[in-house]
Amino acid sequence: MTQFKILIVEDDNTLRETLKYNLEKEDYIVSMARDGGEALEQARLNKPDLLLLDLMLPVLNGLEVCRILRTEMELSVIMLTAKTDEVDKIVGLEIGADDYVTKPFSMRELLARIKAVLRRRETKPALSDDNSENKPLQAGRIMIDTEAHVVYKDGHSVELNPKEFELLSYLVLNRGQVMSREQILRKVWGYEYIGNDRTVDVHMRWLRQKLEDNADDPEYLLTVRGYGYKFQI
Repeated sequence: MTQFKILIVEDDNTLRETLKYNLEKEDYIVSMARDGGEALEQARLNKPDLLLLDLMLPVLNGLEVCRILRTEMELSVIMLTAKTDEVDKIVGLEIGADDYVTKPFSMRELLARIKAVLRRRETKPALSDDNSENKPLQAGRIMIDTEAHVVYKDGHSVELNPKEFELLSYLVLNRGQVMSREQILRKVWGYEYIGNDRTVDVHMRWLRQKLEDNADDPEYLLTVRGYGYKFQI
């Protein structure tokens, strides 16, 4: 059985020690940091599988820490935030966080989310049952290099965050089919998402802004009202 490494980045001493105690009881290997600068040092030293990352930190805030580490290494990120503003959650997801938990939270809920994110990391599902080869996907003016994880439109590369890339790949692999939000969450996020499916809508909006000539009148990424989305060419 894999023993996962978790880095806790939290400036509240009591919460940080409480998280450490409970995670070690679950047999995780735990390291800790008190601010954003220390978080970068610990992550580079220990190469954690998952980052429990507070949003409001001294030195560097959680968003900056996430942004920097996402360019340096492959790791999962769950953001811990006392803010309930949807904008903060959306920004966290945009820069590559896998999930977020709003304080105060129950330890049971947090542990469930950690297990779900790590399960996805260990057994990442195929986006399509009949597409096992890492071959480029061509869909109209859009080409997806599934091996290099690069998307091109009209021959020019388009910068997507990891979830945008997976969402686009899933829809293109299932082009012409209407996929419900629940199906998308299960396949792209890789587990039964604990929370609301607003996440899918947000990522679709970002994809349209990056790929469509007119995000308000999309050519490819279509909404099927009351159900979900489809990729159409």
